[in-house]
Amino acid sequence: MLLSVRSHVRRLCAVSTMVCTDYRYLVVSYPKPQASPPKTQIDNHLNMQEINLVLKNLVKTGHLNNARQLFDKMLQRDEISWTTIISGYVNGMNTTEALSLFSKMWVEPGLHMDPFILSLALKACGLNMSVSFGESLHGYSVKTDFVNSVFVGSALVDMYMKIGKVEEGCIVFKEMPLRNVVSWTAIIAGLVRAGYNKEALAYFSDMWIQKVGCDTYTFSSALKACADSGALNYGREIHCQTLKKGFTAVSFVANTLATMYNKCGKLDYGLRLFESMTQRDVVSWTTIIMSNVQIGQEENAVKAFRRMRETDVSPNEFTFAAVISGCATLGRIEWGEQLHAHVIRLGLVDSLSVANSIMAMYSKCWQLDLASTVFQGLSRRDIISWSTMISGYAQGGCGEEAFDYLSWMRREGARPNEFAFASVLSVCGNMAILEQGKQLHAHVLCVGLEQNTMVQSALINMYSKCGSIKEASKIFDEAEYNNIVSWTAMINGYAEHGYSQEAIDLFKKLPKVGLRPDSVTFIAVLAACSHAGLVDLGFHYFNSLSKVHQICPSKDHYGCMIDLLCRAGRLNDAESMIQSMPFQHDDVVWSTLLRACRIHGDVDCGKRAAEKILQLDPNCAVTHITLANMYAAKGKWKEAAEVRKMMKSKGVVKEPGWSWIKFKDRVSAFVSGDRSHPEGEYIYDVLDLLASQAEMRMQEMDFLLNEVQESQR
Repeated sequence: MLLSVRSHVRRLCAVSTMVCTDYRYLVVSYPKPQASPPKTQIDNHLNMQEINLVLKNLVKTGHLNNARQLFDKMLQRDEISWTTIISGYVNGMNTTEALSLFSKMWVEPGLHMDPFILSLALKACGLNMSVSFGESLHGYSVKTDFVNSVFVGSALVDMYMKIGKVEEGCIVFKEMPLRNVVSWTAIIAGLVRAGYNKEALAYFSDMWIQKVGCDTYTFSSALKACADSGALNYGREIHCQTLKKGFTAVSFVANTLATMYNKCGKLDYGLRLFESMTQRDVVSWTTIIMSNVQIGQEENAVKAFRRMRETDVSPNEFTFAAVISGCATLGRIEWGEQLHAHVIRLGLVDSLSVANSIMAMYSKCWQLDLASTVFQGLSRRDIISWSTMISGYAQGGCGEEAFDYLSWMRREGARPNEFAFASVLSVCGNMAILEQGKQLHAHVLCVGLEQNTMVQSALINMYSKCGSIKEASKIFDEAEYNNIVSWTAMINGYAEHGYSQEAIDLFKKLPKVGLRPDSVTFIAVLAACSHAGLVDLGFHYFNSLSKVHQICPSKDHYGCMIDLLCRAGRLNDAESMIQSMPFQHDDVVWSTLLRACRIHGDVDCGKRAAEKILQLDPNCAVTHITLANMYAAKGKWKEAAEVRKMMKSKGVVKEPGWSWIKFKDRVSAFVSGDRSHPEGEYIYDVLDLLASQAEMRMQEMDFLLNEVQESQR
């Protein structure tokens, strides 16, 4: 019988390498031993051992379905059989089936648990987020003393970290009597994954002090902690250790090193590492593309993508998501459309990271209809998908659509995040719809996001723009943490409301609370100086930008200074600053000067400003009208008539103004002569009725006046 079974096993081993599913030779019967002679017992033991070897070979070579068929046909199974098939499902990420098999093994008579099978089950719980199952296994491990095994202890730490119970994972690690490199790596990687980067580096230091040998995974996790926390010097030290151990040749260690240097602002180091790699995989290319996008070097990101396409490495969904984001920032919709077509052909458009990047690209390029089409075609959506559409419509000035998407999002059961709330609050501020903003504020309080920096600054902006500066100040005062975003929002709010001194006083308090003003903060305080006419103070802050704070003045800063000079009537100085500013002169700064010339009656300077604007935009209606009115105000009727004649010959028509009103939680916009509103016919009927009633009243007034005049005669 021994020779017969062995011949069958040999045939099975040969067939398994050819991925054959025919197991008809393995119909082996295992009769219940009843006083069997020693030889038979040895035969059965050998049979089980060799069959487990075949099972292990099938699992190891990735033929899990074949392994399962063999497992199901086995009439007897020992602990090794169960461990082998469960490990196959765990490594194949089918954790539900792995836990199902473990549950069956649990109730199987005659089988004993060991640290290895428990470790596999705990790993499955972590991957499957099965909290209660994992906690039950923890209790069993404590009861049976398996918890003292380094395998079970490490698996428990890893499981708790993956399900988000960081504190429990740390407690288990602390109580472990014996730890190995797997235990240390589990706690470090778990802390990094949860965002506790400083704590992860502290554990890494303890590991190093205790002289536990680090492997590539430990170094990679520690480097990620350095990258996320900006610990450049710590990262350099770890880099030295990886060089000593020769780990820099390992692709994922080299990739993590490059990411660390890029995130710490040392892009040249990251590029040098990337260029020195002998082998670059998709992660290497994606890392360099993503890093360039993150630091604002989108052109270089696109160049890197083109270089990648010249190699044998195929981009994955993360590569496409990164390069599409770069195209969005550059505003190159033609490149984005080509990439969109390419991901459709590759079948990657269903990936959420790719789809979200495509929607963001179309939104930033003002193609909201295309973004909406992509969104509508998604089979599943995450919080980023919803936030992308809401912010896209909000920034595009389509407030009603932004609110519609927020309502739709809530109906679908998705919880809005800080990006969604900030976007819709900005709509409320821009459209001055205070009541809707208050409702959103209440919802923010319900979900507990009122102390979030982004939401806080959005609330301050919203209340400021809606005229409730006291409410904005109240939110600012109730903030638990000082951050430059909220302070900038409050300074800007005071400036917009004419409280220039309050804005300047708040700006002066920044160093006392440990905050450093950024470029946006300076725009806010320069606006306050402009509204107050504080020219000297404005120049003091403007000059301190580069001299004290090492901030290069932007076009917006120059715009604030030009507005400051114009308000103060120093039109020649304003014109000189426009001519000398290190930026291309756009129509915004010239329009500022033109308006000031009209107010101060400087026709000559106004004429020069108007000529500059018309060179940039020959059909600008506002410029023509302002120039004509300026001539008329000075009695230059001939020049005014010539401007209006030129305007007529060009076919330039003044763009009609528009207004909006909120009624029954719906915002309706109206433009002169527009009848596209769903209730337009009814609205115009009411307007005609009101107009006719007004006309009747005028006629009545005329009649009464005539009566009075007749009686006085």
